[in-house]
Amino acid sequence: MTETPVPRLIIMLSIPTIISMLVTNIYNLVDTAFVGTLGTSASGAVGVVFGFMAVIQAFGFLFGQGSGSIISRLLGSHEIDGASDTGSTAFFLSFLSGLVITLVGFIYLDNIVTALGSTPTIAPYAKTYISYILFAAPFMTSSFTLNNILRYEGRALFGMIGLLTGGILNIAGDAVLIFRLRMGIGGAGLSTAISQIVSFSILLSMFIRGKTQTKLTPKRIRLKVALIGNIFATGLPSLLRQGLGSLATIVLNKACGPYGDSAVAAMSIVGRIVFFVFSVALGLGQGFQPVSGFNYGAGKYSRVRKAFWCVLIMGEVFITCASAIVFLFPDEILTIFRDDPEVVAVGHRALLLQCASLPTLPLCMITEMLFQSTGQRSGAAILSSLRSGIFFIPAIILLAHFRGLAGIQEAQAVAFVLSFITSLFFLIWYMKRLPKE
Repeated sequence: MTETPVPRLIIMLSIPTIISMLVTNIYNLVDTAFVGTLGTSASGAVGVVFGFMAVIQAFGFLFGQGSGSIISRLLGSHEIDGASDTGSTAFFLSFLSGLVITLVGFIYLDNIVTALGSTPTIAPYAKTYISYILFAAPFMTSSFTLNNILRYEGRALFGMIGLLTGGILNIAGDAVLIFRLRMGIGGAGLSTAISQIVSFSILLSMFIRGKTQTKLTPKRIRLKVALIGNIFATGLPSLLRQGLGSLATIVLNKACGPYGDSAVAAMSIVGRIVFFVFSVALGLGQGFQPVSGFNYGAGKYSRVRKAFWCVLIMGEVFITCASAIVFLFPDEILTIFRDDPEVVAVGHRALLLQCASLPTLPLCMITEMLFQSTGQRSGAAILSSLRSGIFFIPAIILLAHFRGLAGIQEAQAVAFVLSFITSLFFLIWYMKRLPKE
């Protein structure tokens, strides 16, 4: 972590995280494509439930990123016992939060489906799909936590194995349950639940089998206010990012509602396509985080700087090339997920606008990760709130009101650009204060 040349180290750590991100997003896209064969309302249901799954992810990332950032710095200063205490406590809290989500979700199922932005025709599909997700919620939150701890340890390969296995199983399960057993959207939900439980089991086994420096055991759980507060404070940017992402999805679905199920389905599909393109840059950023945190903890600030600029350049190159490809074939790509002229018509302009603004994202994302991995909590919290909350939610509300459907198509691109400008100011401020040696 402190001696390997930075570019090689980032590539070594990023390859497993990129593969993990791609597989996760591929099975999300396959899920969307398979469900799309069931009708436009079913496609809209996937987009609606995606907002709820973001809440589950939010708690997984709260404890995973919160503990992982602390763990990487503790390992950098050779405090192994402290890392194990932090990891064990975060894992316990993550599983517990998933159980709470399951219980609350089933008690208020009808209200949740409505609040997520379902139209009357989408609601029955969304209710069926979300029921299976609720059963798997504790395993989903814990999987995100375990994967993040592995990444921050520099053992992203182990995380990739768990996610890759779950992703392949989900794709195969979709094909069998949706089409062979004719379970419809319930098959997609069951397949997702099973794959998440399998991924959880594989990730946990890495710790049980002694493959990691961090040990997860009940004896290491420390329910101390200082430790839990530190995990929460460090993971807050991730909770804000994912939580605001969920809220943004709900606001978007409600804004699309007056324009019919085709608008809800179209914007959901566009969001998944854009996130798939962005996932490689996100994987690079996740490979950067342990390098940043470990070297910051070891006092090697020049390597933190070098790692930042290296991953930023790599992210920009990829995003620009991938966005150009999508920009050239928007309708063909949209048709893969839902061959409905109304869906394609709504999605076309939104996809072009978001692809045009995608090159602004790597700087936003990597600056946020730099702040979080080096313990700059308040700055990381603000940066994580920008593109999905502070800028996007007002943009979608205002533009939808004044420009209708055209404004809905434009909102995310506007939020991307405004986030870039703000993040640039934060980056300049931080680099001026980071020691050069």
